[in-house]
Amino acid sequence: MSLKDQLFIYSQYLTPQALLSSLFGRLAQCRTAPLKNRAIARFIRQYGVDMSEALEPDPTAYEHFNAFFTRALKPGARPLDASPGAVLSPADGAISQLGAIRDGRIFQAKGHHFTADELLGGDAERAEPFRNGNFATIYLSPRDYHRVHMPTAGTLRETVYVPGRLFSVNPLTARSVPRLFARNERLACLFDTEFGPMAVVLVGAMIVGAMETVWAGQVKPHGSRIVTTRYETGAVRLEKGAEMGRFKLGSTVVLLFPPGRVNWSESLGPLSGVRMGQALGRAVL
Repeated sequence: MSLKDQLFIYSQYLTPQALLSSLFGRLAQCRTAPLKNRAIARFIRQYGVDMSEALEPDPTAYEHFNAFFTRALKPGARPLDASPGAVLSPADGAISQLGAIRDGRIFQAKGHHFTADELLGGDAERAEPFRNGNFATIYLSPRDYHRVHMPTAGTLRETVYVPGRLFSVNPLTARSVPRLFARNERLACLFDTEFGPMAVVLVGAMIVGAMETVWAGQVKPHGSRIVTTRYETGAVRLEKGAEMGRFKLGSTVVLLFPPGRVNWSESLGPLSGVRMGQALGRAVL
């Protein structure tokens, strides 16, 4: 690791992460036209954002930076794989890791693991269905579409807000910070599907202003305690490909499935680019 990379990693331990993220969150809500238009234009240039895909392609039409960042896409911009049993990518991004959960341990990067128990808030009973199952971790870079969609149809059973740190979640940090995704602030969404339970975990990160879900709106960021919310059966039912949430600035989604229920595509591996709606693998019914 270069000295520059080491300094970047070490600086994150010293940075007041929540304060910095709150500040960026407020700035991203600025409606002053010259300021927000300049910020959006600079972001588009720096990251090569393709505005031709956006439902509203005019960058100046967005009321603030967050509205631009969570922009909707034109109908048909992300076709859903319609083949039987397809488990869809929930977001645009790149595969960080995917594979088997081994006795509850999830591979993060060489030399680093975290557990399903930790990821889901420390409840062993909640994590047990995934103990020897399968996982996929998808990193959303700043240039990506930042709405998160359902990999398969499901009925929401509960959500678990877990407070934590706000380290960057880019590949360098994933290789360097132990238990990264089980340390950062996150919202675990537990669904019942036709092939068993499914967890979709939205992981917060440095300067992520907030996370939202379609059923509850903005998740209060930077809390101090675990908050579990249970839902009546059938109260929240989302179809495959339906929007379920969004990030106000980039982050990561972790998917968990029970053993023997999903076979990942052999063509996918670490750093594989994915788009929302493409098949990550096939469900086994």
